[in-house]
Amino acid sequence: MILTRPLLAAAALIASLGLARADVTATDILGREVTLPQPAKHIVLAEARHLSVLGLIHDDPVSLVSGWRLARALDEPTLAAYRQKFPDIDQIKPVGAGTRGLSAEAIIGLHPDLVVLTLIDQDDPGTELVRRQIEAAGIPVAYVDFFSHPQENSIPSLHILGKLTGAEERAEEFAGFYETRLDRVRGRLAAVTERPRVFFHVHAAPTGCCSTVGSGVFNDFIVTAGGRNIGAETVKTPVGNVSLEYLIGADPDIYIATGGTHMAARGGLVLGSEVDAATAQASFEALVSAPGFSALRAVEQGRAAGVWHMFNDSPIHIALIEYLAKTFHPALFEDVDPAATLAEINARFSPVTVPGSWWVTPQP
Repeated sequence: MILTRPLLAAAALIASLGLARADVTATDILGREVTLPQPAKHIVLAEARHLSVLGLIHDDPVSLVSGWRLARALDEPTLAAYRQKFPDIDQIKPVGAGTRGLSAEAIIGLHPDLVVLTLIDQDDPGTELVRRQIEAAGIPVAYVDFFSHPQENSIPSLHILGKLTGAEERAEEFAGFYETRLDRVRGRLAAVTERPRVFFHVHAAPTGCCSTVGSGVFNDFIVTAGGRNIGAETVKTPVGNVSLEYLIGADPDIYIATGGTHMAARGGLVLGSEVDAATAQASFEALVSAPGFSALRAVEQGRAAGVWHMFNDSPIHIALIEYLAKTFHPALFEDVDPAATLAEINARFSPVTVPGSWWVTPQP
């Protein structure tokens, strides 16, 4: 068959359109291939607080998000900061059903071009049913993970989001920043054989002791920073409970508490967005001076500290790793400044900056 000039021109136009609409393909954290006709512009987030993760690679992450599940929402000061800069944040629709559920009907009604689920969602039968319904409606789904295995999956997950939303260069830039600092920590610890025994007291309060960490999440940070998590000797799940008597008997070299604004009602460690240094310090001193805690050798020797719990679901946890490394091995990391790392993240990558207190140590 001989093509006439009009047919040749039409064929050339179709070919050029095909090139312009080249598929975007990424392999998600579960090894599933996800293909979009173009970078996603209308996303549903399974975790609302992952808006801040999108903010590391997009100047205006709000413009990309059509819906979100509010089970793990942004804290109020961070939400307010985003609202001040991006008023359209109030147009994002909730798509949850119950505490951790998702509504397939609500998601499909938003006509998103991508739904971002998390690794922990794969273990929930209800969410898996919703995922199948969403995909049956022709909506792609990608899994990421910044929480379950943060050391292993955070940067690959950021690359996945970068690829699927047209922000590969920004994702690569942040990855370089992150990996340079992580390599510095690992390099200095390479020859270290003595690792302090660390107890991580999560959601710390003087009463109801003690929730601690086993595998994954904070355990990864402890090990990378050159410590040995004694909680993992007893707790075989990501989080579990031990008694105060166990903690006293275990006699850790270092005691680390985690806290947040949610702990104020329990008289616990208060840290996080818009928490001033005096409030953070007072809550920490009240914790470590309580019966049982005050008798810990780590407290008596000034080898106790408090850290913001919400470092656990974002790549900004690199600053926490630096802080822990400096706490575990002060001589080795004397020149490392985790506060400067956070400041650089805010200046170079984050579209909003929220002041607060992120860690605290005993006052002499």
